[in-house]
Parts: sequence; structure tokens; C-alpha cells
Amino acid sequence: MEIIGLTGSTNADLAQRLTSGEPVAEGHWLIADRQNAGRGRLGRVWNDGLGNFMGSTVVRIDAHQPPAPSLALVAGVAVQACVADLMPPPRCALLKWPNDVLVGQAKVAGILLEAVAGFVIVGIGVNLASAPQLPDRETAALSHYGPAPDRDAFAMTLTARFAGELAHWRQFGLSALVQRWQAAAHPLGTPLVVREASGRVISGNFSGLNEDGALRLQLSGGTVQTIHAGDVELA
Repeated sequence: MEIIGLTGSTNADLAQRLTSGEPVAEGHWLIADRQNAGRGRLGRVWNDGLGNFMGSTVVRIDAHQPPAPSLALVAGVAVQACVADLMPPPRCALLKWPNDVLVGQAKVAGILLEAVAGFVIVGIGVNLASAPQLPDRETAALSHYGPAPDRDAFAMTLTARFAGELAHWRQFGLSALVQRWQAAAHPLGTPLVVREASGRVISGNFSGLNEDGALRLQLSGGTVQTIHAGDVELA
């Protein structure tokens, strides 16, 4: 584990190392105290905050393992488990496809995957001490529900969980991961709204994931549509 002070983005830092030929071992984590150019999905700015977790690691791409995009589910299961352990009852942490962790309807963590030079960079941000105020979505920090977790202690737990989930993914495959992800997600039947890149908006109810980890959305007529990409919100 490598901890640095201020940087632009831990994902960008690891990408630069990989593209320049600098060796980055799988299992190495780069964790920043602050970021001033962090990114989320769909080009969103990921706001940092001192005391929050902001870190990235690399996973090598191998034709004999499950598809690389399903690493978002691996990371999601690991992050959800870490956050759930810190939630006082009756609060609980739930996964929202494809890669957010929610408490209620508030986002507390996000994940960004980027493929670079034969690796997937997995970037994770978790609001431990503070949460940004966003115009389009509710956010929260773990400090809203109890004492703010120590960043370094949380990092040790998360990196160990991620390593365990990664090994499980490689050994048992995607089907087992999908089951684990669904068990940690919001309930079947939860109303969802999907905004596709084309601008089309689809409403329906959560019907689980299919065998490759895509979202199944039951429409009002009873048909089920498979969603491979899109911005998903709880309705």
C-alpha cells in the first residue's frame, strides 16, 4: 500500500505508470489524502475530502478469467461489505447497479474502472468523513451515522476484502459473484430509472442481474429488458 498526499487522480497516476512501462504489481494500492482531479462515471467530477478513502489498484487482464467489466461487481461487493460493517442498525448499505453503494437513497461510495496496458485500474472512493453536495443526487458520509472511520484502518480492511473477492471471482466465476452481488443489493422489485447515453429514459423495476452481470429491468408491460450501460437511479 502506497499513501501519497495531494494528487490529481490515483487512477490517472497508475495509468501513467503503466503506459510509461513502470511495473505496477497486482495487489498494489495507491491511496491519496487529497485529489484535485478525481473522476467518477460518465466524466463526473469526484469531489475529494480529507479523511475520505480515495484509492486505486490494478488487476491484470487474463483471457481465462471472467470478463473484465465484472470487476465493478467485485469491487462493489467488497466496498458494500466494509461499509455495512460500520452501519449502526437499522441502517444498512446496499448496492445499486452498476457500481454505487447507498445508505437509503444517498450515495456513500463509487467505483470507476479503466482499462490500461493489459490491466484494469479499479478506482474507489468512499465518503468516510464528508460528502459533497451535488445538485442531481443525494450523498452521505459514514460520519453521518457514527464516528468517522479512520481512513488508514478502513483502507486495510478494504484492500484485504478486495483481494479476497478477487480470488473468489477467479476461482468460482461470474455466476457466484452475481449471486453475492444480488444478495447485497436493493430488493427485487425496487423501482428504477435508467438514463441511457442516447438520452432515452427507461423506467421499470429491478429484476436482478443476468448471467454476465447486466441489469434486468422489468417494464410496466411485464417484459424484461437487459441494460448493459446507463445511469441508474432509484425512482
